[in-house]
Formats: sequence, C-alpha cells, structure tokens
Amino acid sequence: HYHEPNPMRLFNHLLPLRLAIAVILLMHSVPGMFDGSVNGFGEGYLDHVGFAPFGVALAWVIKLSHVVNAVFLILGKYMKLSSVPTLLILVAGIVMIHFQEGWFVVGGGRNGMEFNFLLIVALVTVMFSGSSRDPAQVPS
Repeated sequence: HYHEPNPMRLFNHLLPLRLAIAVILLMHSVPGMFDGSVNGFGEGYLDHVGFAPFGVALAWVIKLSHVVNAVFLILGKYMKLSSVPTLLILVAGIVMIHFQEGWFVVGGGRNGMEFNFLLIVALVTVMFSGSSRDPAQVPS
C-alpha cells in the first residue's frame, strides 16, 4: 500500500549516490566539450569503428546525454528515463573498448571494465530505489 514519501530518507540514501554519479558524468563530458576531445573521440575512434561519417555527431550525442542525465540526477527528476541512454552507452563502452582490456582500470590492468560496471550498478540502484507511482517514494 502507498506510504507518504519521506524526503529525509530520499536525501540520506540516494542524494549522495546521485550527486556522485552526476559529478562523474559531468567530469567525463564537459571538459571534452571545450578542449576538442569530443570531436577527437568522434573522428579518431567512432568514425574508425564503423560510425563514419556520423562519429562526431554521435560523440556529441553521447556527451550531451551524460550532461542531461547528470542534471536530472541532481534534480531527482526523470532519473529512469534519463539514465537509459547512459546505461546503453556504458554497456557499449564495455563491449567495444573495456572488455578487451580486462577487468581493472588501473593496478592489475589498464582501461578495463570495472568502472563502467560500478556506474551501471549505481545507476540501476538509483533508477529502481523508488516507487513507479511516485519517483520520490522510497520503499520502507
């Protein structure tokens, strides 16, 4: 049955995770929008793995979707909807780049999939921590 949402419980349990994910997504996107690396990713990688001539456009869509997801995570709104593209991008990153590098990002390897895996689990946790009737409701 329906319980009134407890804003403090939402704040205590989800806000730090939402903000951490948002910071990661923003730091992974915004600097590249100003230093040319988004275009470099599109031309230097995406075009060469089969997305030509749309690599640069796709790179911008990827980075902008991260920014949109981050904003909605901060606001606590539309988190399920805005997280779906990010989840798909993270899975594609594992399949196309990180899997062949192994598990570890550093230490036992380089550029592995452990970081994407952690972000996927964190996003899924945020996405499914509330009720489908009321996004602010957290199970008691």
